[in-house]
Amino acid sequence: MTDADDLRARTRALLADRPPATTSRADFLAARFDAGLAWVHYPEGLGGLGAARSLQSAVDAELAAAGAPDNDPRRIGIGLGMAAPTILAYGTEEQKRRFLRPLWLGEEVWCQLFSEPGAGSDLAALSTRAVLGDDGVWTVTGQKVWTSSAHLARWAILIARTDPAQPKHRGITYFLCDMTDPGVEVRPLRQITGEAEFNEVFLTEVRIPDSHRLGEAGDGWQVARTTLMNERVSIGGSTGGRESGMIAPLARTWRERPELRTHALHQRLVTLWVEAEVARLTGERLRQQLAVGQPGPEGSGLKLSFARLNQQISGLEVELLGDEGLLYDDWTMRRPELVDFTGRGPGYRYLRSKGNSIEGGTSEVLLNIVAERVLGLPTEPRTDKDVAWKDLAR
Repeated sequence: MTDADDLRARTRALLADRPPATTSRADFLAARFDAGLAWVHYPEGLGGLGAARSLQSAVDAELAAAGAPDNDPRRIGIGLGMAAPTILAYGTEEQKRRFLRPLWLGEEVWCQLFSEPGAGSDLAALSTRAVLGDDGVWTVTGQKVWTSSAHLARWAILIARTDPAQPKHRGITYFLCDMTDPGVEVRPLRQITGEAEFNEVFLTEVRIPDSHRLGEAGDGWQVARTTLMNERVSIGGSTGGRESGMIAPLARTWRERPELRTHALHQRLVTLWVEAEVARLTGERLRQQLAVGQPGPEGSGLKLSFARLNQQISGLEVELLGDEGLLYDDWTMRRPELVDFTGRGPGYRYLRSKGNSIEGGTSEVLLNIVAERVLGLPTEPRTDKDVAWKDLAR
């Protein structure tokens, strides 16, 4: 059995063989992956050693102390947090070996082609079609929206309807889509922040080989649920230390600007600080649960809390600053590589946090998931449950 001491020894051997000070970032990351120290809970040969997920911290601590480079996880978060665990769970051996290494190294950025103009909260109502030809190639036509990083991505995880005669949660198939293929068009969506971090993607007769199908044809909803549960953990489960995330700049302003303080604001700050710490510890507990199984619906509760706290904290920060809080640092139209909440001003945090209750599953949908799958409350009536998708009113 691989234990923490063994992993530390392996990490020190890697550092001795590839000193970070004299080894290029790309070579170091490749050597780390090949040594099984990328994500230790993955199988051997796929960047891991089949060890307990909780032991990753032993590797990370050694690497951080040595000043080793990381794989820029915020830039490739969709690949790491959503595509990789889904490929690991449902992919063929050939797919795992083709996609996981360049994904972890950051050589290939991923995006998520799930939401559509008419299928956001009700994702299973999606209408993008995929038809299998006699040559074993699927032809995909449709539109996706709110696609983070589509302007950077080489690959996408995609769900499309392959059997409209089935009820909406069936007859969906999951694909790996090459974003450089003919027929894929990416258009920016400018947000209230001024940036175009999201995109809309038009798919016009895009040809996807059956070898890029993930899971069985028609079982795409089950595969997509794995992606969605991992997505909610990755969004809501911050890995920072105490007083990290959105609470950090607010607490810093409070300490550095005593002239802004009032008793009422102090009470609200303390309440939010405690709630942020509870959410952080809950996220840590959920990550430890992942060490012994797959993410469950509890991640939906964590993502709910993340959205609510971010909006309340950023609102208090703007209120604390008074007139200064109405200023905005930069409206320049950009297509950024990542979302940087703490690297921008309070106005950006306030505006950008409005999207937290929409992206990764709306808060309303997540409340239903928590009620039904965590608390065991009766499910809402669903009149469309057994109706063929093609017969639904749209």
